[in-house]
Amino acid sequence: MRTRAVFFLVLSTLVVLASPSFGRQAHDRMQNVILVGWDGAQRNHLKESLGRGELPNFKRLIDAGSYVDIDVQGTTDTKAGWTQILTGYNPEVTGVYSNSRYQPIPAGYTIGERLKEQFGPEFVAAAVIGKKGHVDADAPERVQIQPKTATELRALRRAQQRGVNARTSRELSLQARFIGGKIIQEGGKYFVDIPGKPYYHTKAGLDLFINGLTENSRVAEKAMELLGKYKDKRFFFFVHFAEVDHNGHQSGENSSEYNDALISCDNWTGKIMQKLDELKLADKTLVYITADHGFDEGMKHHRDAPYVFLATNDTKVKRNGLRVDITPTILWRLGIDLRKFDPPLDGKSLGE
Repeated sequence: MRTRAVFFLVLSTLVVLASPSFGRQAHDRMQNVILVGWDGAQRNHLKESLGRGELPNFKRLIDAGSYVDIDVQGTTDTKAGWTQILTGYNPEVTGVYSNSRYQPIPAGYTIGERLKEQFGPEFVAAAVIGKKGHVDADAPERVQIQPKTATELRALRRAQQRGVNARTSRELSLQARFIGGKIIQEGGKYFVDIPGKPYYHTKAGLDLFINGLTENSRVAEKAMELLGKYKDKRFFFFVHFAEVDHNGHQSGENSSEYNDALISCDNWTGKIMQKLDELKLADKTLVYITADHGFDEGMKHHRDAPYVFLATNDTKVKRNGLRVDITPTILWRLGIDLRKFDPPLDGKSLGE
């Protein structure tokens, strides 16, 4: 009888271990996610700053979890970067190849939309973004161009005949909002057809999409306000800090201004983590910090800057990877079957 009882005990244990609910229970201890973006943070500069003890909150996070290197496949710019990070897809699926070649991401493809679909309307998905341009949700529009000189008219005609868009036509002095627009001619008039920006559809699928906050302080304060508001709900927040990228373009990657912006990101990320502690949410919230691209060494641009990172309190992150692997990692970590998506995700979980 005793042997038989032991047999049935082992059998029942195996059944529990094999059941889908066992895996879900393990994942569901972590209810919430905050994905923090340090836009333009170069991996090597970050490691140097970390080594000098300038990023204590970053260190606190990885001491509790993991740090892995993330490399970039594709364009090292903002539109391409955050689209890959927030969808798990390459540009062949999203249509977002670069800052000047883009379209709206198909509805439902971003991680916030995925999580709302999975967990229902009570789940909160919000994006709080420092940048305006390139992390934007503007609708498509058509704008008429009125050439002022014969030279400008000739340049406009050449650009239109070659199918050049407003980003690559060096003959034209077009406003920044025309970037990516197609130059066309109708009825003797010239227009720029500007596509909808990447998050045009996404915005409608989130509880909050706010961009253009510029300063790190405004981004963090809004994120902390939302934590207080939604402390009793499950949530996904994308919190995007822009000052590293802005200071890199203005002063260069090796400048004190660039380094100060990294320290600022760490300081304000730490305040968000402190808010999680105060609200007793820290033990059920996964925090991930990453960047869309780095910076060319010592330069004011990121034309070839494919080295970034992922820092997290998630102990299940185990391997280095690509930008496109971050969304699959978060979805997997929350117990979502990655095989169910159509089209299949291009990225793979960093925890598998």
